[in-house]
Amino acid sequence: MRIASVHTHVLEAALSQPFAYSRAWYGTRMAMLVEIETDTGLTGWGECYGPAWMTEAVVRNVAPWLVGQDPLRTEHLWQDIYARLRDHGQKGLVIEGLSGIDIALWDIKGKHFGAPVHQLMGGPLRTEVRAYATGLYRRESGDPLQYLPEEAAGYVAEGFHAVKLKVGFGVAEDVAVTRAVREAIGPEVALMVDANHAYDAVAAIRLGRLIEPLDIGWFEEPVPPEDLAGYRAVKAALDIPIAGGECEFTRLGFRDLLATQALDIVQPDTCAAGGLSECKKIADMSAAFGVRYNPHVWGTGIGIAASLQLLAVVPTHTPTSLNPLEPILEFDRTEHPIRQAILRQPIEHDRGTVRIPDGPGLGIEIDREALARFKVN
Repeated sequence: MRIASVHTHVLEAALSQPFAYSRAWYGTRMAMLVEIETDTGLTGWGECYGPAWMTEAVVRNVAPWLVGQDPLRTEHLWQDIYARLRDHGQKGLVIEGLSGIDIALWDIKGKHFGAPVHQLMGGPLRTEVRAYATGLYRRESGDPLQYLPEEAAGYVAEGFHAVKLKVGFGVAEDVAVTRAVREAIGPEVALMVDANHAYDAVAAIRLGRLIEPLDIGWFEEPVPPEDLAGYRAVKAALDIPIAGGECEFTRLGFRDLLATQALDIVQPDTCAAGGLSECKKIADMSAAFGVRYNPHVWGTGIGIAASLQLLAVVPTHTPTSLNPLEPILEFDRTEHPIRQAILRQPIEHDRGTVRIPDGPGLGIEIDREALARFKVN
């Protein structure tokens, strides 16, 4: 079996209402999908996190290196692409493009052997995962002290055991909104906050100290990703667990995060940090350092499926078998017309729990009519 062709699919859909996090507004949602075809008729699908047109250019230019290769040699192909581009792409767009390629190759491998990816990665430790609801972004109109608590209460009513609030809009506003959301969801539901690196260490520590009494599950990306000293300062100053890593890449990048004890929780994005091949290595490194691993997930059903395959084999956060602390899935609840539409069978939650697909490869089938509907190239 050989790789016959590599295709890219840039998709875009307008939103009914724009929403914002601390650094940008979204008026549309985009996706960049990778399709790898073999000469036996098997097709694998992957997804790249990051700016769609830029990751598309990476994959399109790497594609000639893949044609004619054995798709089952996932490790060889990963190492070959990385080595060819090492001088120019140790982080960022190149690795995001490589991630989508790697996921598609694992999808082919699973289909070839008639097994889900998690079976080929050592066998599942779990068949389902609990999910937390990501949402609670800012809107163009309305009072966030009103609509955010209402939205959070809606997620609890759906059965989610945890929700994540976007902060980074000024310390005073963040404190008020966090308090309002905590009051709306009650004391039993976990509440995490995510600043998307809006602050420096001084402001992040001030915010953290003010919201610590609200029992915050983790404080995500309090400072810019390259500021490891800032991460360590925030971590040392607060009792809230500090999370981050969606803007870090490969086991080499996470080595420094782990060795310098910058984080309590690492959050590699499977579609960005190097794909399934690399993120399994990062998960094992994290376990060796005693650091929790909960992947960042932000994309379509392909990215969700890949993250679930990985979560099936990620070790528990605690060694005890009587009451293990399991990794959890980020489940984006914001508007995304493409997310589930491209899957013939959408990946949904049941009272905040998501089943890990057990079909061959990623365990999903792509709806090509939906691809055509959203495709912009």
